[in-house]
Amino acid sequence: MSKRQLCETCLRPLKTCICKHVRPVSNAASLIILQHPQEVYEAKNSAKLLNLCLKNSQIHVGEVFDDGFFQKTQAENFYDLLLYPDTPEEKSLGILKPPEIDVSQLNSGDNLKIRLWVLDGTWRKSRKMLYLNPAMQSMPRLSLQDCPPSLYTIRKAHSENQLSTLEASCYALQQLEHYSVDYSPVLSAFAAFVAEQHTFLPSSS
Repeated sequence: MSKRQLCETCLRPLKTCICKHVRPVSNAASLIILQHPQEVYEAKNSAKLLNLCLKNSQIHVGEVFDDGFFQKTQAENFYDLLLYPDTPEEKSLGILKPPEIDVSQLNSGDNLKIRLWVLDGTWRKSRKMLYLNPAMQSMPRLSLQDCPPSLYTIRKAHSENQLSTLEASCYALQQLEHYSVDYSPVLSAFAAFVAEQHTFLPSSS
């Protein structure tokens, strides 16, 4: 039996290709997505759509990234932030306490020198990625508050305010860029993607 033909851009089967949903947006702050390998071909994953929509973004696949990877990327004179919530159990896991955010960097007005790092994976996978990559533990963290309800109705959430990678990244970038960039096209693209995914789910009737 021949394998299903994949789209060369989004890496999905042609039947479920998401390229038609892409709405390009020029984000001011840079975005780096570190995607867990098990998420690459997950049909419900939002990271690839996010990467295709945001012109100033990169996506790298892996669970452990060597020191050279972080040294190369962090040598570019960016102020790096990790989008990740503070969780009380981290100390018992051996995860270092992150440094405080330098507010002067965020208020400098130079969005092009701010870079946001996002972990794309389930909660358990992302926490393991943080544990296995000490360089990320040394980044100041940005956590989100008071976000709109999630559109991500196709994947089970562990809490009511849990967002997709796409939604969380858009809201974080809005905050960092002081709402100077309109991310509504990306969020609308995500809504269309979610609606399409619902059509592939088994009928409950």
